[in-house]
Amino acid sequence: MQRSSLNSIFPTLLACKKYGAIALSFSLISPAVLAQDAEQYTTQWGHPDLQGVWNFSSEIPFERPERFGNREFLTDEEIAEIQARIAEEAEEGAELVADADAANRGAPTNDERFVYGYDHFWYEMAAIGDTLRTSQIIYPEDGRLPAILEGVVRGQSGFLEDAEGERPVRTGSGGIGKDGPEDRGLPERCIIGMNALPPYRPSRYNNNLQIIQNRDHVVIVSEMIHNARMIPLYEKPNLPEHIEQWTGDSRGYWDGDTLVVETRNFSFYTASLRSYGTGKEKFLTERFTRSDYDTLDYEWTLEDPATFTDKITAVLPMAKVAGQLYEYACQEGNYGLMNILRGAREEERRAAMQR
Repeated sequence: MQRSSLNSIFPTLLACKKYGAIALSFSLISPAVLAQDAEQYTTQWGHPDLQGVWNFSSEIPFERPERFGNREFLTDEEIAEIQARIAEEAEEGAELVADADAANRGAPTNDERFVYGYDHFWYEMAAIGDTLRTSQIIYPEDGRLPAILEGVVRGQSGFLEDAEGERPVRTGSGGIGKDGPEDRGLPERCIIGMNALPPYRPSRYNNNLQIIQNRDHVVIVSEMIHNARMIPLYEKPNLPEHIEQWTGDSRGYWDGDTLVVETRNFSFYTASLRSYGTGKEKFLTERFTRSDYDTLDYEWTLEDPATFTDKITAVLPMAKVAGQLYEYACQEGNYGLMNILRGAREEERRAAMQR
């Protein structure tokens, strides 16, 4: 059995233990049942069936807190502490009373934006399934990012205030100015979403993707800004190095029950990982394995010798969603970006009148 499958089964067994259910040993599961399950998740072309909508929200920290050292999993005692805290918070939340003053407040100031911003209503931070990991990163062994090479570019972050920098803007939100749309970050321009760029990592919300298959292609559609990756499963030459794409140039193949996707030719305008470096030299290997009906094990390895001193490998469980994936309508593209620039011109006009 592959490592990714074991990592999925281990939390499931402990979840049974936590809730008082009886966890059957593997020896009690007959080969006939396992074969039936495997056949159930197979397409008409004989490939593993990965189709559906999958949610990758997670409470697993991306980097491992230093107190865990090289330990990948939480202990029973640590899990019990987390459960007790969650239960206490739920009990406190049930006793909350509506705040009429807050409900009837006026427009928030910049300082209040993160307290009263509408975004908080949509935040989707908790995982659907149980997890026992101390970090998503499993290599390097300390669960933390390797050292970053000297001179690597960093993304600018300008949300409430414009950041210092120049075009092209590498920032998740905000930008470096308001002279034109090119001064704003890619998500704000509705070009590529925060969690739509592989490798997939949870963001504040819309942590969903849909997988569609036919005989010789797999399509992965991200909810965030509805980006679609077309992945051929047959031999096809890669694009020339000078042709770059937002989500790279992908090729896939089956390794047993696992879909392996190798991607290169990421756009120079995107970061290598987080806000570090560029996608220019990034090479990404992703592994998708369906371990049971509602679990998709996702593992990725990033190699970028122009940004990091070592490769990075991480795992992230995805949970099946009983629903459809609807178009993400990027409001910034509808009217937000235009109003940002319009507001800047109005500020300039008023400043000129006061001279």
